[in-house]
Amino acid sequence: MEACFLRGLVFVVLAAWTLGDDGQVTFVSELSSKLPQKLSKYGWYGNVRLQRFHIPEQTVMARWLFSVTKGHSFHCGQHNVTIHLRWGAPPVINPIGLAFPNSTFWSPFLSLTLPVTSQNSTTFNLSNPAPGDWFVAAHLPEDDGRIEQKGFPSCSYFFQPQLSVRRAVDTPVLQQGKFLTQTTAPDKPARLKVYVPEFASSLTISVTGCSSDEGVEGNCPLVLRLGSASLQHSQVAGNCSETGCSATLSNPPWDTWLRVVVESSQVNRTVTFSIVSNYTVGCKPESVGLKADDDLNKLRSIRTSIGSSLVVADAVAPSNQSEALLASLSASACVWSIPVLTEELDVLSLRFTPVSGPNISVTNTHPTLLTYPLQASVTGGTLNLQLTLNTTNGTMGNSSSVVACFSPWAPVLQLNNSQPCRTDLFGGYGVAVNASAPKAQVRLPFPQATTWYLTLQLICNSDNCGNTSVVSVVPDVFISACVDDCGTYGDCRLLRSYSYMYTACVCKAGWKGWGCTDDSAALSYRRQLTATLLLTLSNLLFLPAIVVAVKRCFITEASVYLFTMFFSTFYHACDQPGVAVMCIMDYDTLQYCDFLGSVCSIWVTILCMARIRDTFKYTLFMLGALLIAMSMQLDRKGLWNMLGPVLCVILIMVTSWVYRGVRRRHCYPPSWQRWVFYLIPGILCALIGVCLYVFAETEDNYYYIHSLWHILVAGCVVLLLPPREKERESFGWSRGWRWTWTWSWRPQVCGYTLCHSSKEELYTVT
Repeated sequence: MEACFLRGLVFVVLAAWTLGDDGQVTFVSELSSKLPQKLSKYGWYGNVRLQRFHIPEQTVMARWLFSVTKGHSFHCGQHNVTIHLRWGAPPVINPIGLAFPNSTFWSPFLSLTLPVTSQNSTTFNLSNPAPGDWFVAAHLPEDDGRIEQKGFPSCSYFFQPQLSVRRAVDTPVLQQGKFLTQTTAPDKPARLKVYVPEFASSLTISVTGCSSDEGVEGNCPLVLRLGSASLQHSQVAGNCSETGCSATLSNPPWDTWLRVVVESSQVNRTVTFSIVSNYTVGCKPESVGLKADDDLNKLRSIRTSIGSSLVVADAVAPSNQSEALLASLSASACVWSIPVLTEELDVLSLRFTPVSGPNISVTNTHPTLLTYPLQASVTGGTLNLQLTLNTTNGTMGNSSSVVACFSPWAPVLQLNNSQPCRTDLFGGYGVAVNASAPKAQVRLPFPQATTWYLTLQLICNSDNCGNTSVVSVVPDVFISACVDDCGTYGDCRLLRSYSYMYTACVCKAGWKGWGCTDDSAALSYRRQLTATLLLTLSNLLFLPAIVVAVKRCFITEASVYLFTMFFSTFYHACDQPGVAVMCIMDYDTLQYCDFLGSVCSIWVTILCMARIRDTFKYTLFMLGALLIAMSMQLDRKGLWNMLGPVLCVILIMVTSWVYRGVRRRHCYPPSWQRWVFYLIPGILCALIGVCLYVFAETEDNYYYIHSLWHILVAGCVVLLLPPREKERESFGWSRGWRWTWTWSWRPQVCGYTLCHSSKEELYTVT
């Protein structure tokens, strides 16, 4: 309670500190907090605690308070908590340095390390943050592979992020070509915003007419900054001289508000200045594939074929028709835009298909543009670009190639071999295909929620491309849940943080990495087969226990051991991480039956040792099985699901033994040979098995330790089963049915004779 109060007090103080005013705009403060979550050691992305925060438009300052609290009082040493921060999508992290799949790229992010002994906190401040969703991910160091049993006390750490933002609500707006007079001081920068329309090719912000509070004109000790801070990129800055300054953005982000900040670079100097914005539109794309009078009836001709691939019937234009269409475009057009159809297939599954058909015509004169809008709901998946050169309609020389640039927020329209695939604020991903390499691929886990642009153009080493001036390529852009569906040795898992959905690969058989492609610690097939055989064949050690139980007339106990042996064998055959797997039924059913049989075996064995009356024993058999089945349904891996029945049945056994010992005035069991050769070795086997199961199992030695657990449990059952009762005959009946081949036979059950009355009934007829 005290720690929570202190964190709240620090958070309120930090929030109150953001309520200052610089005299020109009004600021408001907004606070947000998340509930504490238990941290886990990093083994895969599912161990990361992911939180999402929203930063509104025109936020001038964001402050995160990261608090980590220890959950238990006993000494656990010092652990470092790693915190990752990224704008627009969850951070793609690789804390243990594993290999990524080929052609996989990701954006940079910020990482913080917080050492924790009992409790600790740290703050992170970010000026002029980019508006939108920000993601915070936290985890403990790499998992050491130790298998911790649920319910036992362990070192636990709880992570809680909190955010306070300072937002301007009346920021002045720069109009196209209109001067605006502003004043700035060292501690009171001028904050403005400008809207960048679609198709803008450049944006210029100019500062002129500077005058200071001392009456001196022509001196501009100012710094002009454009854009927001997003950790992936920095703001564009320009230092002003005596005559003023300007900052120009080539390929600015389309259809968005851009932040403009003017700061004074001299102490105790207030400067008044004029500022103006100008943007240019080099050209507007001309649409190819749909005419002005087209409507939705055109799109109704698109049919969905098997495998969710789209086939366009009426809207598909052959290659020669596309070339003729491109040739008929006006000479003023500089970009040919291809409309794209968006189809939602499943959760985090999206496919984009050009309306004009899968083949896109690309020329050497002007670039071809395709637009792919991404909503925030799909940023938890993987954005894939597969570019294939279509060589069926023609051949392309070795000196020619199709260059592509895949960029967010704004397209890169100037494509050549030397031009980088990036804008002034955002980076893109460039690929190329040619006759020798007709395929290229780009994978982007957790892409940003914005509009992505694909620009294509034919580039030749010489000015004349010869006979090949138009080529066909097939751009396949889609959202998938995981990279290559996690490959052969991985499973794609859908994860959730509150309402946000994202995916990650959980690997098996020693494979690791973002797409389960890192084979540095992969298990060979021989080792996988050895592990499967150890875990399954070790259950055959229950056969001696079954034989002993049948021989001693414990038929019910033998049936429980048979049930346990069967389902434990096939559960472990289905639970293997590699390719040596065999599942005879649903995995969850096998696991449930294995856990149920294990606890029931312990229950019936100790009840059998208690030597209570059959009526009570079989009643407790059934009642215990029902209660154990209920507890397994609630939480089959809980500690008390096994410990509770064991303690209860041990109490029953001890009570029965004490009662017998007091009544006989002798220790029970009375034979010292029984204690020395059976009970004490059986108890030691059980204790060693429990210690190995609870404290010694790791992911590396699991196959050997768990197989040894099977052997020890089966061995202790053989040693602990009591001898057959003297009055018990074969098949467990104390006094079974005695068949007498006479006309009047009388069966005897449980020591009582079923008597047949020979009295004749008299009926009176009136």
